[in-house]
Amino acid sequence: MIVFPNAKINLGLSILNKRADGYHNLETVMYPINLTDIITLNLSCPSNEEKVTFCTTGLKIDGNPDENLIIKAYNLLNTDFHLPSLSVHLHKTIPFGAGLGGGSADGAFTLSGLIRLLKLNISDKKLENYAAQLGSDCPMFIKNKPVLAEGRGELLSPLIIDLSAYCIAVIIPPVTISTKEAYSMVKPSIPSVRVIEIIKEPIETWKSVLLNDFETSVFKQKPEIKTIKEKLYEVGAIYASLSGSGSATFGIFKSKPDLKNIFPKNYFIWLSK
Repeated sequence: MIVFPNAKINLGLSILNKRADGYHNLETVMYPINLTDIITLNLSCPSNEEKVTFCTTGLKIDGNPDENLIIKAYNLLNTDFHLPSLSVHLHKTIPFGAGLGGGSADGAFTLSGLIRLLKLNISDKKLENYAAQLGSDCPMFIKNKPVLAEGRGELLSPLIIDLSAYCIAVIIPPVTISTKEAYSMVKPSIPSVRVIEIIKEPIETWKSVLLNDFETSVFKQKPEIKTIKEKLYEVGAIYASLSGSGSATFGIFKSKPDLKNIFPKNYFIWLSK
């Protein structure tokens, strides 16, 4: 079985307050985009003591493979259903740690893919509960539709918002962002107007009011990311923002922009159409 986990962007992101458990309450709209990884799942005969064989191509993935959410998704289901051995190949296209939710999507799509492949009798609600155990962003990728995310990001409410008539550009410089440091520099506050109210207004009105609270700290860490946002507006974006707390910045355009020679050649550049 082949599945195509897709990325997401954040339309606004408010850090409301710090919780007793050390996490933060937030409010953001997560919107799926068609930048995808490719995961191939094959039932296999074990050639060694490991029940899962895992290999990757494409973009380099940092970290211990055992900590990858694909492996964690398999182990989570295996605890309850004693799964057969599995061979997994991941072709990575969504940049790692960029605020696009690529790892979360990989984990969520692996869960839903295994359930279809093995014909497991699991309700959508149960599947979302499994996804929540993998990470706060993962449940969004089960239904894979625009949602308002609250709490730690795990409380999801469906939204009707359609950006298919626009071109979305995603730009990522070759830098990494410390999420821990980004959070440490944010000053939580309740905004005067909630994200959910702002996105009901025309996109042309979002520029000055639909804010990502991480931009202040991230732009201090990496001023080149601030420059990306400024350049997206210079070439005609009607809205531009950091996505999540990562290094990806996106712009929404009425028509496909000409980004040739705008950004350095070592930047990751993706256009939705």
